[in-house]
Amino acid sequence: MDHERIIHILNYLTSATDESHGATVRDIQEHLARSTNLRDVSMLTVRRDIERLTDMGYDIRVEHGAHNTARYFLAGKGFTFNEIRFLVDSVTINKFLSARQKQELIKKFKIMCSEAEIRQLISRIELSDIGRIPRDLLGNLDTIHRLISEKRRIDFEYGKFDTAKQVKYYDKRREILPVKVVYMNERFYLRCFNEETGQFRTYRIDRMKNIRGGDVSRTKVPPLEKYEGFVVDVFPPERFETVTFKVRRYLLDEMIEQLGDTVSSREDLEDTAYAVVRAKCGINRQFYLWVMRYGDGLEITAPKAVRRAFAQELKSLSKKYADEYDPE
Repeated sequence: MDHERIIHILNYLTSATDESHGATVRDIQEHLARSTNLRDVSMLTVRRDIERLTDMGYDIRVEHGAHNTARYFLAGKGFTFNEIRFLVDSVTINKFLSARQKQELIKKFKIMCSEAEIRQLISRIELSDIGRIPRDLLGNLDTIHRLISEKRRIDFEYGKFDTAKQVKYYDKRREILPVKVVYMNERFYLRCFNEETGQFRTYRIDRMKNIRGGDVSRTKVPPLEKYEGFVVDVFPPERFETVTFKVRRYLLDEMIEQLGDTVSSREDLEDTAYAVVRAKCGINRQFYLWVMRYGDGLEITAPKAVRRAFAQELKSLSKKYADEYDPE
């Protein structure tokens, strides 16, 4: 009976108290009588149970008020309320989780909050089920991490949209070795090693289903390349170059944030509306498409080979719209 009573007191302190809301011994007695039918618990017993919980490592604190009133609250519940609110907001905006999955995760966070804190969480939560592909990202990640730890090969079906806007899945025996999960541009990717070709392949985890483990592999996988420069996406660039950009001033903040630790910047002495930015960049077609995103706000000025290749991309693109040109 003692253990049962102590658990009820702990649950009450967890749900009903926080740093702004304490509970008196009488509050605890009334809760035990109302919710658990323990009607004859003395004030001394409640205080001793609180001491036992403190000895067990629970951070139960007391605030003394007027007329010798003592209010107890449970602190140090694992996360601060601000941390829980941040985690809940992160779950809420995650586009890979369904509304049901979000609700289930948020329920688990609520266990660590008082009722007053839960009301604050609810006022911030707006659930939405975004995306056309039914995803089980958490299940996929759990399976993939297990296969990586066990060094087992992986098979799965991989989905792509067709012209009817339906996801068509391809079931191929890949027999490749999962190596690492990479998060980039708000997506999760799986880097795999093909033991036959000696090459790495990359797959979007939210496009995978029916993931199955294969045999244990004894292959020694070469280390993944660490990029020392800006890359547009998770796919490896052809090469790296130190690129100089002429940037409109309104883009300067974004360029410095995106281009990473290798970036340097200075004033454009010839035109105060611009700045000059240099950074080490991974060069491939995706890089040129990234530059196009900024229109005339971003210009490659060096090296000449990169500038020339970008001009060729623009020339190829402009040919598709040649019939729209005004000859004058």
